[in-house]
Amino acid sequence: MATDTRTRMIEATALLLRQRGYHGTSLNDILSASGAPRGSLYFHFPGGKDQLVIEVTRASVADVTERLGAALSEESDPAVAVHHIYQSVARMLEENEFSLGCPVAPVVLDAPNDVPDLVEICRSAFEQWIGLLRHAFVRAGIPERRAQALALLVESSLEGLMVIARATRDRTPVLTVADEVAALVEQAVLTGKVAQQADAIA
Repeated sequence: MATDTRTRMIEATALLLRQRGYHGTSLNDILSASGAPRGSLYFHFPGGKDQLVIEVTRASVADVTERLGAALSEESDPAVAVHHIYQSVARMLEENEFSLGCPVAPVVLDAPNDVPDLVEICRSAFEQWIGLLRHAFVRAGIPERRAQALALLVESSLEGLMVIARATRDRTPVLTVADEVAALVEQAVLTGKVAQQADAIA
């Protein structure tokens, strides 16, 4: 069925992008991995590879954003929520045998500057993810400036840890840093509450 062919192409492209980045993923790779006939690419994606990659990356970003938002909203304590996020990343790496990490990082590192829409999707992805973390921290009473710094710390450490875990084929670094970062967030929340109480008394 046509829908099955389109779905296979999307799934194959998503996997290849996470493994090889934009320039490392050719049309032949996509067709071979999806088992789709050559003519079907431009039937489903008239804009060719760029349209397909943009659609796949946008969907991947939306999926991560949804899961991150859910993890932060389901737990009132941001330190616990952050710890769960690191644990989730560790599980993901182990389940895919350390072959896949962040869906956006390989595209960013591949520097597809000739595809502006793709560049913007990647920029916006990190803005959204850091923003979700910052909002959760501020909601818990952490001052805006500290919340932004902690959000950057969490996101950057997760990105780096996925690379380290893939290189070492070991999820231990992710779990080790999870404890340290969660402790930082917990302390920031306590400090924020103390400051709020002092302001209230004053």
